[in-house]
Amino acid sequence: MKHLSLLAASLMFSAGVLAGAADNVSVQDPYVRLAPPNAPATGAFMVIKNNGDKDVKVLKADNPVSKVTELHTHLNEGGVMKMRPVPSIEVKAKGEAVLKPGGLHVMMIDLKAPMKEGDVVPITLSFDDGSTKQVDAKVVRPMAAPMPAAMEHKH
Repeated sequence: MKHLSLLAASLMFSAGVLAGAADNVSVQDPYVRLAPPNAPATGAFMVIKNNGDKDVKVLKADNPVSKVTELHTHLNEGGVMKMRPVPSIEVKAKGEAVLKPGGLHVMMIDLKAPMKEGDVVPITLSFDDGSTKQVDAKVVRPMAAPMPAAMEHKH
């Protein structure tokens, strides 16, 4: 019986350690952009809020719909916008990281099957302390680009 109590205590301690950053992080408005037919990749976007007193880093993301998942950003290199992997996404204490088109995002590469609007993709975020958080991101159609001012109809 003593061994069972020690095992239970160690499991509770381990669960507490692994909960760490994930317990202090909330995710708002997660979504995956619907990829065009036959497109090999798409992106996931969200706002990651850190309600804790310590900075945290997202070190990786995983999902079941793509063979490769990377943390990415867009960089302007000589006037050309390029996507590049980043080793982590930092979320300052009491701050947030905004993952959005044209900026930081989760890149989902080599999609295993086509997705459709309304599908839900579970994305697991892994933090620098070993904790994880699963986020359910809905697949949405990209919003149409706004009409240029010169083409707006005025009445």
